[in-house]
Amino acid sequence: MTQQAHALGLRPPCPECPELPDALEHRLRDRMHLAELRRNATDWKGRLALGLALIGPGVLVMLGDNDAGGVVTYTQTGATYGLGVFLPTMIVLGIVAYIVQEMTVRLGAVTRRGHAELIWKRYGAFWGWFSLVDLIVANVLTLMTEFVGIRLGGQALGMPAWLTVPGALLFVTYALVVLRYWTWERISLFIAALNLIFVPLALMAHPDWHGVARAFVGHGWMVPGGVLSITFLVLISANIGTTIAPWQLFFQQSCVVDKGLLPQDIRAGRRDLMLGVIGMVVVAIALIVLSAQTLKGIPNAQGLDADVILHALRAKLGDGTMALFALGLMEAGLIASIVITASSAWAVGEAFGIERSINAAPREALGFYLPAILGTAVAAAVVMLPGLDLGFLNLSVQVIATVFMPAAMLFLLMLLNDRELMGNHVNSPARNAASIAIMLALIACNGLYGVATLFPHAFGG
Repeated sequence: MTQQAHALGLRPPCPECPELPDALEHRLRDRMHLAELRRNATDWKGRLALGLALIGPGVLVMLGDNDAGGVVTYTQTGATYGLGVFLPTMIVLGIVAYIVQEMTVRLGAVTRRGHAELIWKRYGAFWGWFSLVDLIVANVLTLMTEFVGIRLGGQALGMPAWLTVPGALLFVTYALVVLRYWTWERISLFIAALNLIFVPLALMAHPDWHGVARAFVGHGWMVPGGVLSITFLVLISANIGTTIAPWQLFFQQSCVVDKGLLPQDIRAGRRDLMLGVIGMVVVAIALIVLSAQTLKGIPNAQGLDADVILHALRAKLGDGTMALFALGLMEAGLIASIVITASSAWAVGEAFGIERSINAAPREALGFYLPAILGTAVAAAVVMLPGLDLGFLNLSVQVIATVFMPAAMLFLLMLLNDRELMGNHVNSPARNAASIAIMLALIACNGLYGVATLFPHAFGG
């Protein structure tokens, strides 16, 4: 490695020069690669090469957001309400996700610091611990839904849980600990792209295109039945929770930092994010359309778990479609496990001021890798227990993400308005207004859900 570093010009070729840590050496190599691409971005080929190299954090965070729990939530939504209010809602939630995540792109590129690190340094240990504990608890709960999806998808394909769940845990561990950032990102992007498998599945269901069009031109903007209900509020909260979640803020900002994006890359980071948002929205709509076409009318549809969904799809569309859905469910759980585990590792490393890069060798960064892997292992172990109420677990996790999100957004907003940190890249008044509106909407949604839970007849049952 030392000779390679000398050849790249990372250190003078002299015996007196100290050995660079692996993390720094790999990071410098990545920075030099991006710097070379920037110098060559003088024509369309050079700009295309740079643009492709900068793709990563935005696509990963948004397609990783279409996780196994999200797949089940969107399917529950379509089975419960069909082609209606939730189709156009996905467009709105995509816009919300872009507004929120774009702030992490600017924050990471300008400060070159991760989200957890900034909270600890700007607001102290109390709020640092508060945000870190929230994140880790939410991450472990969310990872449970990912391994549930992997387990049930594998079982539908004839693979036992003792093979799929430990196998997925082993792969996530290998990807995080053994691979270096650039390879980790490229492999993760390949897995994330398989999320699009749900689009042809929706087309294979021969959807009611007239009904889809009506949902987008006004028919779908009415509350089902004309009144709010506990079922509607739970599904609204769950859909919000599967679109924007605290882990996404920590993940994308740290990913931007580890990748080496600079302020001049913010526009490319926005394009990367928009590509991810488009993919997320298209897949979410495809899942709602698929389930509305094939599962609408199933009793207690909002309580469906992945196992029931797979059996229903087999009965309606045959073994081939069910197998593709099972593969998509496993992919969704796997890519989400990869990125959520990374978000935990980055947050812990940043919070305690230890090595915090996927470029770090395990011997140099045990405190960075080990807590994240342990949290993921706990989630994997829990889903191997018999008797779990999987449908309830999935909805509960998505709703918890919605409950935690306003506090996470408050820290994000304060950081984005800190001129000492952000300089000319502080939030504009329009961005602040949009962000505050999102926070208030989240709080209102949480409040309505709480009232509906305590007084179920207050909104029509």
